[in-house]
Amino acid sequence: MGQQASSTKRGIFSAVVTGNKCIRQLFYRLRLEFSEAAAEVFAEAKPGQFVQLDLAGAALPPPKAIPEDLVDSSHRGILLRRPFSFCDVTAKDNKTSVEILYCVVGPASLRMTTLSSGNSISVIGPLGNGFSVPDGKKAALLVAGGMGAGPLIYLAKVLNSQFADIEVIAFAGAKTAEELPFEGRLDEISQQLGFSLAEFVRYGVKSRVATDDGSAGFQGLVTDCLSKWLGRTRLSAKDMIIYSCGPEAMLARMAKIAREKNIDCQISMERMMACGFGVCQSCAVECRATDSNETAYKLCCKDGPVFDTREVVFSL
Repeated sequence: MGQQASSTKRGIFSAVVTGNKCIRQLFYRLRLEFSEAAAEVFAEAKPGQFVQLDLAGAALPPPKAIPEDLVDSSHRGILLRRPFSFCDVTAKDNKTSVEILYCVVGPASLRMTTLSSGNSISVIGPLGNGFSVPDGKKAALLVAGGMGAGPLIYLAKVLNSQFADIEVIAFAGAKTAEELPFEGRLDEISQQLGFSLAEFVRYGVKSRVATDDGSAGFQGLVTDCLSKWLGRTRLSAKDMIIYSCGPEAMLARMAKIAREKNIDCQISMERMMACGFGVCQSCAVECRATDSNETAYKLCCKDGPVFDTREVVFSL
């Protein structure tokens, strides 16, 4: 992954659904398969990039399967495509499979749950700029808040396969154990037995869990869990880099920690994206201008979604 970690090609493609697994209540992993020219394009997709899915034609689930808080909004028309990052990309035998981690939060993601093997879906991508790996780093710290785990799981895979000399440690946080978007048991007993998140273990990555209520792992914010770890490590700041994705309030705290510790930090940000490639101008992120006290706006879909924390102006 270079400094401009983006694919050189993008387009509108048709993908075939090959899996749509419920991994935990309201959390799913959707697997899409591309062939021919699309397979070549998506084989180059980088961690942190994303796609825009057309869900207008997806059906609603049966009424009894619709969460109570979505009953009123579930029948709304889906006019705009929805952005999703990759949690995995695998190229094999002239086919490329991508996986998307998603949570049912609205009428569009609710319809995603009805996609089944053999269905076709229109996809625009790969879009945006992903994470990059500067030279000379010895440790990469992946800090995920809730659904921010998706692109960091894929990043763990790439770091494991392409940067074997870099030690990788993952920190995953949520309000409760039930809101952690991972498979497996996440209770106190499992933590005491040295339980690790399987999604990271398969890439040789150690992991730590934090929950606000203490129902799994460290009790408190994942950024506090990271801070405690940083207070114990003997690694120097210049040898480390932090990669983070999650709610903006968490990313703001992440930026503060990185600034105070003088650690390089890249974050994947989220905005409402109507188009995904810079036409609608709906996903502005306020950034500091280089060598100036002034600020300018960049587009999350085109200039991001990955940004260096030193350039982002947080208004929280």
